[in-house]
Amino acid sequence: MKALILLGTLKTLGLSNTQTLSEFFQDKLRSHDVDSEVIKLVDHKILPGTYSYMGDGDEWPLVLDKVLDADIIVFATPIWWGNHSSEIQKVIERLDHLHDEILEGRTSRLAGKVGGIIVTGDSDGAQHVIANFANFFNAVGITLPPFASLSVLSELQKKGTKTTEAELLELYEKQYASTADTMIKQLLAYSKP
Repeated sequence: MKALILLGTLKTLGLSNTQTLSEFFQDKLRSHDVDSEVIKLVDHKILPGTYSYMGDGDEWPLVLDKVLDADIIVFATPIWWGNHSSEIQKVIERLDHLHDEILEGRTSRLAGKVGGIIVTGDSDGAQHVIANFANFFNAVGITLPPFASLSVLSELQKKGTKTTEAELLELYEKQYASTADTMIKQLLAYSKP
């Protein structure tokens, strides 16, 4: 079983709440014997567009190969102005090409895959983001099981707060470990062997 976490942090350097939560979730996946990889999108040159290949230097085709190879696909995003990050929006826009194939009457190349959602922030907005992802997953054939989202809204994640990675991990382990385990059990239960 392979899981791919598409990490939509906007931070190229320094502590990222979403990256820390994604790595926490990845450790939980390992404890359930799931092979996983986190792709930090901001570290890749993913050109804007709505096709699978947008020209020289475009690294999206490499990421897309990993998406197509995964059994479980997790979108991980911070909340910015009530929405998911621009990095995750690029993923949605680039996967539009696969949606075009569905509209042409072809079988979705994402059918049979299971989706999960990770959201971080310091205020509300998680329900809106989860709903957007659920709509997108539905449109491209990714199954979103019940209880397959992990959202952490905490003052410790507020922009400009001097929170350490250790403090975040303590919060996640203390208050969200059970939610993460439930999410993984659901993802595995809905995955095709």
